[in-house]
Amino acid sequence: MAISLFKGQKVDLTKTNPGLTRILAGLGWDVNKYDGQSPFDLDAAVFVLGSNGKVISDSDFVFYNNLTHPSGAIQHLGDNRTGLGSGDDEQIRIDLAKIPGNVDKIAFTVTIHDAEQRKQNFGQVSNAFIHIYDEASGQELIRYDLGEDFSIETAVVVGELYRHGGEWKFNAVGSGFKGGLEALCRNYGVNI
Repeated sequence: MAISLFKGQKVDLTKTNPGLTRILAGLGWDVNKYDGQSPFDLDAAVFVLGSNGKVISDSDFVFYNNLTHPSGAIQHLGDNRTGLGSGDDEQIRIDLAKIPGNVDKIAFTVTIHDAEQRKQNFGQVSNAFIHIYDEASGQELIRYDLGEDFSIETAVVVGELYRHGGEWKFNAVGSGFKGGLEALCRNYGVNI
């Protein structure tokens, strides 16, 4: 049975699941009814971070235009431009055994494509979630439903996988950013 998390809660991932190496992170969301003319296009991405909380190189930013990390440990499974349907809207595959030793954290984010031009924000998005499951068994291990009411934010750091004492843990972050993908890239040290 999956562990449901609240904002700010941290939980062991590998210590409580011995032998776990391959996981899938599924991210999903729904769009509320609104009067805008443009469709919503939300994008999941990960920032692969060193001990200083920044990317080591620009290739540590894995998203729809850079689907695979150079180590082969992280693979974005593709861009869903509509978010229609139930379940995961976008997925990221991670092989914990292949993550380079100089990586301390992996931040999972979601942004709204062209949010400023389309006058869109996360206040118009509902039922957003991330869940982590064991790829081999398909068993859901962790789930975090973002219950926060974002109003002006156009990007959200949903959660983080991080190393602690040789094990991997998950932190339910739920932190919003104004400025979309550009703001996240600046925050994590990606050259834009």
